[in-house]
Amino acid sequence: MDLTAHWVGITAIAVFVLSYVLVIAEEFTHLRKSVPVMFGAGVIWAVIAQQYAGGSMDHEVEHAVKRFLVEFSELFLFLLAAMTYVNSMSERGVFDALRSWLVHRGFSYRQLFWITGIISFFMSPVIDNLTTALVMGAVVMAVGQNNARFISLACINIVVAANAGGAFSPFGDITTLMVWQRGMVEFGTFFALFIPSVVNYVIPAALMSLAVEKTQPSMDDERVIMKRGAKRIVFLFACTIATAVSFYNFLHLPPFLGMMTGLAYLKIFGHYLNTTHVPTSADRPGYGQAGDVQAFDSFREVARAEWDTLLFFFGVIMCVGGLGFIGYLDLVSEYMYVELGPTFANSMVGIFSAIVDNIPVMVAVLQMNPTMDIAQWLLVTLTAGVGGSMLSIGSAAGVALMGQARGFYTFFGHLKWMPVIALGYAASIWVHLIVNARYEGVMP
Repeated sequence: MDLTAHWVGITAIAVFVLSYVLVIAEEFTHLRKSVPVMFGAGVIWAVIAQQYAGGSMDHEVEHAVKRFLVEFSELFLFLLAAMTYVNSMSERGVFDALRSWLVHRGFSYRQLFWITGIISFFMSPVIDNLTTALVMGAVVMAVGQNNARFISLACINIVVAANAGGAFSPFGDITTLMVWQRGMVEFGTFFALFIPSVVNYVIPAALMSLAVEKTQPSMDDERVIMKRGAKRIVFLFACTIATAVSFYNFLHLPPFLGMMTGLAYLKIFGHYLNTTHVPTSADRPGYGQAGDVQAFDSFREVARAEWDTLLFFFGVIMCVGGLGFIGYLDLVSEYMYVELGPTFANSMVGIFSAIVDNIPVMVAVLQMNPTMDIAQWLLVTLTAGVGGSMLSIGSAAGVALMGQARGFYTFFGHLKWMPVIALGYAASIWVHLIVNARYEGVMP
């Protein structure tokens, strides 16, 4: 059914808008961002199902919900494994040790701003933008301690860097994975977006860095000793990423299966840590606090995952899935690509992804399957990947950091820097149209 002009469609739009207003107002209402979108998802699908009930298509809604549930489940399991590893590394003192190393090297806050940003940019193409944001966010929280201004700016910088770095690699973002899987862009062709991605990151980073103080973080004489098994957990995390990439690249299995297999690595190693644990003493540094009964509990780290963030993704995917099922996403996509042209349409995709989230926007584009050359497919890959940086809720990296750095990194704190991020966004599009002009007219 086409319900775009029906009261069901209008109700769904109103519920979605109200839900997102409450998400944006989390800083003031203190209502967790997952709550309104979860409730909105239930209402949207309920009114759709009510319209379909009793007809010959009464099971269509059920099948659609299950399709979107599969999409969320893959994302959920991938993120759960990544978050558990990040929590485990934090519990073992990895990030405290990195903070101590950075501080004792005498780096200023401004230098730390650039160091964490550049690491994020080059880490994201390998382990994806979301995992990068979680890892580097933990480092920034440890390095910045209670310097709220530095943490806020550094988190914004990490989001921009992670999204920009993830745009030129098939493994850097979920949207790039989808484009590669559909065969629209070959593996090696993604790297043509490297220069536009650099421009997208460097321009806002250079302007934001001027607001970061040049003073050094307070130094202490405390010697940070990582707990036993810390380095091996970092190694297992790298093995987990390699497993996920190999599963997808060579075995054509979803990446989440590789991540869950890697989570089993952690649990096996955690069992070893528990069975070989001995009470701490002066000659056994890194074994934990005196009196510890259990050295490490991987299930405790699973429980410490950012559940508000995970449930937020459930609500968003279901809400936007409902709007797509009604017909709104196809309607918008058709108007953009047929009436406005692919360059303008693909540029607008990034703006939409900042508001709605890039995953459902890219799904809509791929379902529409407009006739475009490789230059335009690269453009939409770039814009969908980096456009979400303009708002904190526009990308998985931003949403995850809002949960991890709650109270320091907020929607309105990010919004203040949207003009300079938008400047980098526009510049990256311009650079892409120049440096990748050789792909114009070349069809996938």
